Amino acid sequence: MANNGGTLECPGPLITFFVPVRYGEYNSIMKILEDQKQFKTIPWEVDRKIDHAYIAGFLDGDGSLMLQIKKRKDGKSKVRFMSTICFYQDTRHEKELFWIQKILGKGYFHRRNDGMSELRINGYATVKSILELLTPYIRFKKIQANALIGACAILSSHKFKMLDRGQKIKLVDLILVIQKENYVTKRKKTRDELFRILDLTP
Repeated sequence: MANNGGTLECPGPLITFFVPVRYGEYNSIMKILEDQKQFKTIPWEVDRKIDHAYIAGFLDGDGSLMLQIKKRKDGKSKVRFMSTICFYQDTRHEKELFWIQKILGKGYFHRRNDGMSELRINGYATVKSILELLTPYIRFKKIQANALIGACAILSSHKFKMLDRGQKIKLVDLILVIQKENYVTKRKKTRDELFRILDLTP
C-alpha cells in the first residue's frame, strides 16, 4: 500500500507538522487533533496517539493477526497456542518496520527469500496490550483484533494444561473467527480438525 502525505495544523507549540498518512488513518488523526484543540489531551499524548493511529493503519493494510495451534516436542502438552501480530514490508523499505519496533518496544525481524521483511510480535500478554492500544484506530481488522484480544486474555491467565473444555472450545471459536476474516492462500482448518487437535472430540 502506497504512502500518502498530509500537513495537519495543531494549536500550541506543535503549530504545523508533517505526518505520513496511510489510507484509513486521516479521520483518526483529525479526531486526536480535535481533542487536543479542546484541551482533552496534552502534546506528548497527541504524539503517542498519532503513532498508534499510524501503526494501526499500517496493520490494516500491510499486516496480519494470527492465532495458531502449533505442535511442540517438549513438555506434556502435544500442542501450544501461538498469538502473532505481523507487519510486512518490501525489504527495500523496511525502515518503517524498525520505526514500529521502536515505538512499540517489541518484536523481531525476519527477512524472507521473496524480498519481503516481517516484524513479528508474539506472546499472549504482549499481543493483548499492543492490540488494546491500536484497536481504537483499527478499521478493517477490528473483528480479528477483538477476537485475538479475547483469546490472549484466556491464554495469558491460564497455563495450557489448566484450560478447561469450555475455554478450549472458546479458543477454537476465536480461531475460526480470525480465520474467516483473514485472507489466506492455504487451506483453513475446520472446527472438527481443531477439536481433534485439542482432544475435544467425544
